[in-house]
Amino acid sequence: MRKRIFSILQYIIFLGGGIFLVWWQLKSMTAEQKTAFIEAFREANYWLLFPVITAILLGHISRAMRWKLMMEPLGYNPKLKNVFAVVMVGYFANAAIPRLGEILRCTFLARYEKMKVDKLVGTIIVERAFDFFCYLVFIGITVLIQIDVVGEYFESKLKLIALAPGLPIWAKLLIVAVFFLSVLFFIRLLFKKFPENRIIQKINGFLMGMAEGFISIKNLKRRWAFLFHTFFIWTMYLLEIYMGFYAMEGTSHLSIKAGCSVLSLATLAMIATPGGIGSFPIFVKETLLIYGIASTLGIAFGWLMWGIFTGIIIVAGLLALLLLPYMNKNKADNEISSTDPIQNI
Repeated sequence: MRKRIFSILQYIIFLGGGIFLVWWQLKSMTAEQKTAFIEAFREANYWLLFPVITAILLGHISRAMRWKLMMEPLGYNPKLKNVFAVVMVGYFANAAIPRLGEILRCTFLARYEKMKVDKLVGTIIVERAFDFFCYLVFIGITVLIQIDVVGEYFESKLKLIALAPGLPIWAKLLIVAVFFLSVLFFIRLLFKKFPENRIIQKINGFLMGMAEGFISIKNLKRRWAFLFHTFFIWTMYLLEIYMGFYAMEGTSHLSIKAGCSVLSLATLAMIATPGGIGSFPIFVKETLLIYGIASTLGIAFGWLMWGIFTGIIIVAGLLALLLLPYMNKNKADNEISSTDPIQNI
């Protein structure tokens, strides 16, 4: 009971934080900024958003196909239409209550495909652990392909030039890397010295889950197909942002590298508040400032992309929720007729 109350309070705090960010963003705008914000939406080319919507849907379909691959070692072969539908229901639920989507994905699929919920939960844990690893890799690639831009940003924010005025940017970043490695080494010592600590045990459990996840992926029957879908999903994520740039004149000149940076921070925003409400536009705006995009235009672009992502999840999630019983109506009717003693006489 206490754990449930804590979860509800945690959700209220995060959702409240997201709503506060929305209010704060709109309230902090001057009259000129509000005018520019509205103009950015009026001048946007909404026809160019259709490729973005297509990329979003293709990414969701690929995710459903990848999850289906993860069920093969368990002896399950569910219909793709059911897997895709419950994935969209899961996204829709997560937009309202974090982590509820994972529970619904498993329970709905187990109901319509006659599977065991506990086994499906294991696939979700593996999927999340692997996606987290991919996210860290993507951040690393984003930094490497534009180390000058990232270096200048950290130099201005962290005042590294004051610490080492004669060093090049790459050397300053190396200093930061050594510092973080030292912190990690210190944390490792704490883990060895206080293994009974509850927080340390939870972190160890998470890391062990990631390790088990990678082992299970190695043992997949079609692991190359799994890796292809993973690559395809992240490619679609990136294309969604990059193609979205062309919808607004002020962002149409931005490169794929800028798209990598926006995706890195936007993904973090989706974790910060439920569905990225409030935080998504702020994170996008702060990222685009690095590339010389005015804050008003940056936040307008953030709201535009968040609206598309959220709109698709709401529409597709509701449709999937309504259509799932009808998509499986014949199966339910067959089960009833096979168990009806009158029908079997």
